[in-house]
Amino acid sequence: MTPRDDHIRTCQNQVIRHLVDAPEKAVSTALISGTVSEGLQCQVSQGQHRVAMDLGKTMGGDGTAPSPSFFAKAGLVGCLAIATKMTAARAGLNIRSVHVEIETDTDTLAMFGLGGGSAAPLDTRIEITIDSDEDDIVIDALIDQVLVIDTWFLALRDAQPVSIDWTRKAKAA
Repeated sequence: MTPRDDHIRTCQNQVIRHLVDAPEKAVSTALISGTVSEGLQCQVSQGQHRVAMDLGKTMGGDGTAPSPSFFAKAGLVGCLAIATKMTAARAGLNIRSVHVEIETDTDTLAMFGLGGGSAAPLDTRIEITIDSDEDDIVIDALIDQVLVIDTWFLALRDAQPVSIDWTRKAKAA
C-alpha cells in the first residue's frame, strides 16, 4: 500500500470506530438547494459548496454550465470510483487507479411529456476499470462489496421513498 492509501485506511477506520461506538450518529441528513430565476441557469449550494447548472442554447439555456444530467452522472461516477478506492484501501489492497464510465440511453421526447415513453433512463451501463496487480477474484469481490454499499449507485438501482412538497410565494400584486 502507498502512504496515501494507508492514510485513507486510517481515516476510514477512525470514522467506522466512531460510528460503531455511536450508531445514532450514523444516519445523517444533507440539504442541497438550487434556484432558477432568469433563464435556465440554476445556482445550487450545499454548505460552502456552490455550482451552476444550465441547459444548452438548443434547449433555451445559455450553455454557461454543465447540465443537471451531467452532474447526476458525474456524481455517480465519482461515488463509484471513490467508494472503490476507499474500500480497497481499507482492505489493504494495492489499487493504482479506478476509472468509471457511465453510458445512459434516454428518450428525449419523454422528457417533454410526449410519446408515451418514460423520462427515466432506459438503460444504464457502468464500466469500472481498475489498475492493480491484485488477483481478479479479489477485484471481483471488491466490486461486489462496493455495489452493495455505494449510496448513489443504490439510489439509481433501487426504488426508494421520495416525498414532495411545494409552497407558493405570495402572488405579486
